[in-house]
Amino acid sequence: QVQLVESGGGLVQPGGSLRLSCAASRSSISFSLYAMGWYRQAPGKQRELVATITRTGSTDYVESMKGRFTISRDNARNTVFLQMNSLTVEDTAVYYCNAKFDVLQYWGQGTQVTVSS
Repeated sequence: QVQLVESGGGLVQPGGSLRLSCAASRSSISFSLYAMGWYRQAPGKQRELVATITRTGSTDYVESMKGRFTISRDNARNTVFLQMNSLTVEDTAVYYCNAKFDVLQYWGQGTQVTVSS
């Protein structure tokens, strides 16, 4: 089991940037063994994948996020990041951190990102 806590959300104007963090703790295994991901859920919509990063650091992005979002991880700090640039109102959502190991997966509580002028 692992506890995930997201931070860094907030209100930003269109075109702005935010950097989300997800800190893992209380894990029974090393953080480096988890495949990590960011998801988001907009009001009235289903939760959707944003980006993933494997244990070895390989990344993948949903097409609409490519070139704007960057996922990274710092295993020494048990943290995964999501750098978001060129934000649009369509990026408004609750962003969730996800950790996967084998058949198990865990979620954080989410952090709200609101893009508005």
